Amino acid sequence: MTQILEHRHGLQELNVKMQNGAVSKAIHYTDDHCQVTVNDQVLLNTTAVSLQLGTGGYHIVHAVLPRNGEETCEANASSAFEQASCHSCLFDSKPIDRSRGHIMKLRYTSLQRPVLAAEEQASPYHAMFKHRQSLLGVPVLIGELHSMLPAAVCRLQQLSRESGITCRIAYVMSDGGALPIAFSRHTAELRKLNWLVGTVTYGHAYGGDVEAVNKYTALLAARHVLKADIVIVTMGPGSVGTGTRLGFSGLETGELMNASVALGGFPWLIPRISFADSRPSHHGISHHTLTVLQDIAATRCRVVLPDLQQEQGVYLRQQAERALLSHKHELEWRAPVSGSLWEAALVPYALSILTMGRGLSADPTYFAGIGTAVEAAWDYWLETRN
Repeated sequence: MTQILEHRHGLQELNVKMQNGAVSKAIHYTDDHCQVTVNDQVLLNTTAVSLQLGTGGYHIVHAVLPRNGEETCEANASSAFEQASCHSCLFDSKPIDRSRGHIMKLRYTSLQRPVLAAEEQASPYHAMFKHRQSLLGVPVLIGELHSMLPAAVCRLQQLSRESGITCRIAYVMSDGGALPIAFSRHTAELRKLNWLVGTVTYGHAYGGDVEAVNKYTALLAARHVLKADIVIVTMGPGSVGTGTRLGFSGLETGELMNASVALGGFPWLIPRISFADSRPSHHGISHHTLTVLQDIAATRCRVVLPDLQQEQGVYLRQQAERALLSHKHELEWRAPVSGSLWEAALVPYALSILTMGRGLSADPTYFAGIGTAVEAAWDYWLETRN
């Protein structure tokens, strides 16, 4: 290992000299491994780079090799895990000591790890989950892509500043993409800005302020443990698509809509829209969004789409009509957030927000889809919060 490029909670980004002399980037997770230093030798999983993946194209440190005959630093793994597990949380609730957990994530792999799930017996919240609970009408913003998270939070923070009303936002990360929440630069930046009251990871995703077994208990934890006013759910960085009707990881958004309704919440699907994507299946309203609304969302929901001008607006309405969206859902067309408002919303945020490498100026309709859903959820919260 030749250089530490970045160090944030639970993760180091490294430059590693390969056996052929080339220097490559690698990710090292420090939640249950010790931190590495320059000149440490590491064993890498190089699969993602070998397959030339995009978002997932990093080497991953699998093990840190012994230094000059010394014992491997894995001997310090338990203490490193305890230190990483006890970082301060932003929510004003009972502290969670993850060292007492017995729920395994990444089960039956060499990387399995114990967490203290909010539902289990040792958790201070166990009793709450023994009884039927409701989301109490909380709005749940549901996005397919991880980049929808920071964009949605930026706009919500702008609305909060404009109105002078504080809104508690919680992030729930599914296991549809990256499993360690530490991999997300956006989550780290949002936490740094104190724009999130906390995070929940469920399924085999791990590393959130609160761990949960499934999407239902994750949503309840966001509402009742983190005391969220608005919940945002997306997978972590990275997604899977196969070019088939149902073979994509974003199909989970429909399942999350169903779960939100079943628990007494109010889901707002963030539509995936683009006129800059060269792929026909993602032109206008992505077929991912249309498929979820047609085939996966089991109950009638309010769906908000941007009322775009001229040819783009006509194209979206034709797509919605062909998909019979108004037959199954309560469809609303809303004026999109202006480009200048989006630019102002993104000013306090240090990182670039990109979809397929495109930002606001290159793909404004992607942000238009996010903005209309966010504004609808915000208006609904204002109307119902008392």
